[in-house]
Amino acid sequence: MERALLGPGLEVSRVLTGLWQVADQERGGRALDPEVAARALHPHVDAGLCSFDMADHYGSAEIIAGRLAARRGNVQLLTKWVPEPGPASAEAAAAAVDRALDRLSTDRIDLLQFHPWSYADPGWLDNLFLLAEHRAAGRILHLGLTNCDAVHLDMAIRTGVPIVSNQVCFSLLDRRAAGAMSRVCGEHGVKLLAYGTLAGGLLSDRWLGRAEPAIDESLTWSQMKYRRFVDQAGGWERFQALLGAVRRVADRLGVSIANVACRYVLDQPAVAGVIVGARPGKRSHIEDNLRLSRFTLDADARRALEAACDALDPIAGDCGDEYRRPPFLTASGDLSHHVTHFPAPWPATLGGGVARVSTGTPWEALAGYSRAVRKGDRIHVSGTTSSHAGRVIGGRDPAAQTHFIIDRIDGALQSLGGSLEDIVRTRVFIRDGVDWEPVARAHGLRFARVRPANTLVRANTVDDDLLVEIEADAELS
Repeated sequence: MERALLGPGLEVSRVLTGLWQVADQERGGRALDPEVAARALHPHVDAGLCSFDMADHYGSAEIIAGRLAARRGNVQLLTKWVPEPGPASAEAAAAAVDRALDRLSTDRIDLLQFHPWSYADPGWLDNLFLLAEHRAAGRILHLGLTNCDAVHLDMAIRTGVPIVSNQVCFSLLDRRAAGAMSRVCGEHGVKLLAYGTLAGGLLSDRWLGRAEPAIDESLTWSQMKYRRFVDQAGGWERFQALLGAVRRVADRLGVSIANVACRYVLDQPAVAGVIVGARPGKRSHIEDNLRLSRFTLDADARRALEAACDALDPIAGDCGDEYRRPPFLTASGDLSHHVTHFPAPWPATLGGGVARVSTGTPWEALAGYSRAVRKGDRIHVSGTTSSHAGRVIGGRDPAAQTHFIIDRIDGALQSLGGSLEDIVRTRVFIRDGVDWEPVARAHGLRFARVRPANTLVRANTVDDDLLVEIEADAELS
């Protein structure tokens, strides 16, 4: 089995075994026997498939993997922390790390991957800063992200968070990660771990020529999820055309549809590995996975696959957007299986018919102003920079600073009942000597659909490292 280096001291098999299906197996409320399930995974290790991916919410997956690692050497354990949206706290971060260490039966987590729910709440960055402290203390070997988009992966790295990987959906059905995400990874040396590569098993010979299934409890959670991806890509008939094209390539190479689908993603330049799910004690797919190291896709195969993919509608947005905005491409079609609620990023105070939000910066108290003020249906957001928690978010990159500023404006608006879509005017101030074009492009990326009135001017900002400042006005409809 091919191997890939994620970071110093962490080499993984390029086909990783995903244990998310443990949660599906335990759907009825009865947990798997961890000893029996761990023994069922021994053949994976024997075959060189010794890297296992899990999360804090994959049922008893961490416990099972910990039992396996205690009995076998050279096993890599990759897990995730997916906290509920809301403020970060040192106590919650420490508890999450403690819980993972305990369930994995280890004193150091090989890779801890963090899932950010909302960029409008800077708590996602605060949690990364806290996890970086645990990494520095030796409790975590490496940090990764999961379902993070390209803009915010770039932002976190430029702010100094030592990210080595990002786990995202990537398949013949969903090629979002091949664009801006791969460019950011190439710039920073970050690797992608691709999940959904087989679309919950839909990208396989088993589904070629099958009638369109309903999205209901007769399917696994993964199949329910990726049926929604199929709909977004143009529907079942066009998906069957994709399967047919992949089958023709597979016939010529003497392999399976699943082999071709995985090899296509493995050959993408930013990808370190693909995560293929296993159901301990039921389906393992070991022999099929090992075949991936025994063939290559030639130029004709790649052209045929690209043409088949181009016939689909692209999945909209960037990586992870399916968890942040409609349509929610999840098993349930919403976030009810994932979160209970999204609290406002900051509390609002009401007095004299005016609602105000403060974000806790020292300047607000010193200079006597609010981050945003709502009177009636109008919201005015003060000049906002990329200063947060004693750091300049985005480093000295003007585009990264701009994106964080827009996130902060979004958070202020959400706290007062609005959103970026309600903005009717922005004013952008760029420090003398700073290239204006990356700032304009970042503004354009975030406001392409809203298209507010805008003024962009040169100005000396209050700090040499704060390259951009933006204020905004919104009107609620």
